[in-house]
Amino acid sequence: MIRFLIRTAIFLGSAALGLWVASLILTDFVLTWQGFLLTVLIFAGLQSLLSPFIFKQTRQSAPALTGGVGLLSTFVALLIASLISNGLTISGLQTWVLATLIVWLVTALATILLPLVFLRKTVAKAKSGGESPSARHADTN
Repeated sequence: MIRFLIRTAIFLGSAALGLWVASLILTDFVLTWQGFLLTVLIFAGLQSLLSPFIFKQTRQSAPALTGGVGLLSTFVALLIASLISNGLTISGLQTWVLATLIVWLVTALATILLPLVFLRKTVAKAKSGGESPSARHADTN
């Protein structure tokens, strides 16, 4: 259960970071502070649902496209989040393409790096064998 909560927090954090970075870089990518939390929740939820679905569809129909699943699911999640939430507005084809690339890249990097930053002590303890039996038991629940 703890691992699930940590993964969820990291996923939400990476989505928030990706959307925020895109809003800083692209002038036609408007993310309002009032709708930020709702937009992050919608985007992250859609991303987690769409990725496996799109992967399955591309693997069956067009195996050559499976590498682009992350980009495609990011685009679709951005599209739906902008339609559902009033906290995200994306204007222009170039902004849509760049926003998809930026959000995908930042979320991918954040998903890799955030666990290293936040769990550094736990990883160091586990590598040195200094983890207590009760901590190992709590981590598996």
